[in-house]
Amino acid sequence: MSAPRMPDETGVPEPFQYMHPTMKENYGKWAWHDRPRPGVLHHVAQSGDEIWTVKFGTQRQMDTATITKICDIADEFADGFFRFTMRSNVEMMVADQSKVDPLIAKLGEEGFPVGGTGNSVSMISHTQGWLHCDIPGTDASGVVKAMMDLLHEDFIKEDMPNRVHITTSCCQINCGGQGDIAINIQHTKPPKINHELVANACERPTVVARCPVAAIRPAMVDGRPSLEVDEKKCICCGACFPPCPPMQINDSEHSKLAIWIGGNHSNARSKPSFQKLVAAGIPNNPPRWPEAGSIVKKILATYKEDAKGWERINDWVERIGWPRFFELTGLPFTKYHVDNWRGARHSLNSSTHIRF
Repeated sequence: MSAPRMPDETGVPEPFQYMHPTMKENYGKWAWHDRPRPGVLHHVAQSGDEIWTVKFGTQRQMDTATITKICDIADEFADGFFRFTMRSNVEMMVADQSKVDPLIAKLGEEGFPVGGTGNSVSMISHTQGWLHCDIPGTDASGVVKAMMDLLHEDFIKEDMPNRVHITTSCCQINCGGQGDIAINIQHTKPPKINHELVANACERPTVVARCPVAAIRPAMVDGRPSLEVDEKKCICCGACFPPCPPMQINDSEHSKLAIWIGGNHSNARSKPSFQKLVAAGIPNNPPRWPEAGSIVKKILATYKEDAKGWERINDWVERIGWPRFFELTGLPFTKYHVDNWRGARHSLNSSTHIRF
């Protein structure tokens, strides 16, 4: 009887083929580790083997020339092994300590900042923005570039009370995820409907079902099948735009940025927490977004000065209270900023399961 046919590999590739030999040989057998300097991790195995990991930031959206340059550096200093992190950093593994400093010097020459470890501002995670997303309200990659230029010193040093994760999202769906600080688009007006195009460009039942608060209904306008929006229900999320481009919601005047803080997935020292709104109506002002950058710098400076060691931003705010946070940062506070989800039936209006 012949041996059974093994299935073809699917899903995530088997990782060991891409690991540095020292990591592969000592997998699960590490004795201890430390950080000799910001941006460098040092692991010692039970066997006595050592490996140094050098982390550096990138612009995420890279051309082939930049990727080739990174590959050449890895071939020269890291035995050809490197990996991308989920926050678009790059980590190179070096088994020879004598190569660590030359590697850091080479990365500096090529414009790659070494850092993002320990109590630092890590690389900003973000959505695709105009490059790929079907409902972007801003250039997420551009916001990241502008912010990281401002926060360069906070990336290469480890002088924050704790690690700071920043995210950006080009729409209110928040694909960037929870973050200590999140910069998201904020639409402030319902979509404008081009009724002449709806019948030919949109599948109306799909558009109606897409709305999370049942604010869209079928309608006849000037004898044409179209759609209408209940503006009292509409939360200006932009979810209707992908299945129906004639429902244009992006607007140079009314699409703003909003900043949220306190999101945390970890339960290491406190419970996970949702991020909460602290600044709204910030101009969506490319290419440098100076107003949003100024607010982020102000929040980080206040956090750095007032928080205790190892407090994440959510822990810090929980200790001092929201009134004190707004007092220290100088940000204006309104009743709309902090929603604890009590009375969500009213703030979320209604469900898509409602029958018309």
